[in-house]
Amino acid sequence: MGQAFLEIEGLFKDFGGLRAIDNVGFSMGRNEMLGLIGPNGAGKTTLVRLITGILKPDSGRVHFKGRNILGLKTWDIVNLGIACTFQTMRPFRRLPIIANVMVSCMCPRAMKRGEWVKRVEAKALDALEFAGISDMSLEKASTLSQGDLKRLEVARAVATEPELLLLDEPFGGLSPAETDLMGKSIKRLHKGGRFGRLHSEGPAMIIIEHKLQQLMRIVDRIIVLNFGTIIADGTPEQVVNDPGVIEAYLGEGGI
Repeated sequence: MGQAFLEIEGLFKDFGGLRAIDNVGFSMGRNEMLGLIGPNGAGKTTLVRLITGILKPDSGRVHFKGRNILGLKTWDIVNLGIACTFQTMRPFRRLPIIANVMVSCMCPRAMKRGEWVKRVEAKALDALEFAGISDMSLEKASTLSQGDLKRLEVARAVATEPELLLLDEPFGGLSPAETDLMGKSIKRLHKGGRFGRLHSEGPAMIIIEHKLQQLMRIVDRIIVLNFGTIIADGTPEQVVNDPGVIEAYLGEGGI
């Protein structure tokens, strides 16, 4: 069996006397789309922050493409090929939307040697076009709606050209039509459509989401967290029919 693309083993994280992540471990392949669900406070966002280096675990290991990434700075992890979006969005509100994305384009991973600022601007426009907000590129980020801020978050992450993309509630705050569009964009990116151009393969993804019907349309596999522990791991159909998941999260009415 080949080496796992992402491998997590024995992660623990306490905040004071509260255990947020309790012996979490799983692996995923290079071409997977993985959903991460669970009740509020289950530890989903904490897990993403441990993977991306924003938080340090109390114990455990995270290997990306065979390399131990625990202890690395967040920007070093981005340059290795991992990017994420955040549920709480913090753009540079006084700057134009395109400038927000150009910052991401200038990371060493995305900024190839010898590229000039005009090329970075073009790359940022490509990312905004992918996210569906290129027509607002010169407007200040402070003018964006909640849904458009969510798309700006996706554009900023995509602009780093990740191999692993972690999306924290990408459908949050979006209308049904916007949710459908975002879902199609995410699938297109995963299949190799990057900034409107075709590439051999798009990024693997871990997607945190509460809109389960929309999530199930795009992911191959779902992991369920409850009180910081994995209680289910399987296909969307297996997970929604799991008695433990129904009791802990979905309720008698299912989805």
